[in-house]
Amino acid sequence: MTTETPSTSPTLVVTRTGDAGETDIGTGRVLKSAPRIEAYGTVDEANAVIGVLRTAARDDSELDGWLREIQTDLLNIGTDLHMAGEANEAQRFKSAPTERIEGLLESLNASQPPLTSFVLPTGVNAAGAYAHLARTVVRRAERRVVALSQVEAVNPEVQTYLNRLADFLFVVSRALNEHGTKDDVWAS
Repeated sequence: MTTETPSTSPTLVVTRTGDAGETDIGTGRVLKSAPRIEAYGTVDEANAVIGVLRTAARDDSELDGWLREIQTDLLNIGTDLHMAGEANEAQRFKSAPTERIEGLLESLNASQPPLTSFVLPTGVNAAGAYAHLARTVVRRAERRVVALSQVEAVNPEVQTYLNRLADFLFVVSRALNEHGTKDDVWAS
């Protein structure tokens, strides 16, 4: 086993440059608790939970394809958030993925019965519950992006996409709960 000196190479997993609680965002070093790091870190968490959802729903190849595209979108959002003012126009997150999600949401929602009550975040299978978990982590990412936008410029497409994605994941949870017929509804 060799010991390598710290580097910022993407091939190195251990760089030791963040051991003091700072990280590099291209424009310089910042604390790992900085709003920008919180925002794209939470987007990364959302992406990981969607990976768990993909694994649980692997039998549904259409959903798996949609979720894979979403994971790519979230990596692109992470890049946009990471680059901040350094991103050129080609690196900016655009509206096309949001429009794609809106189309999927509308189509999937049309196949489900109308909501008559709030739905408890659970599922008839693990995939339905993971869709709810993914939705809540995406909502947290959205809140982190909103908080970041209060102190720094943020691409507005990022916030719009995260808002729509959380809505989409709610509809996915209902689809996985036998198209809403097995929703566990809240009885107040």
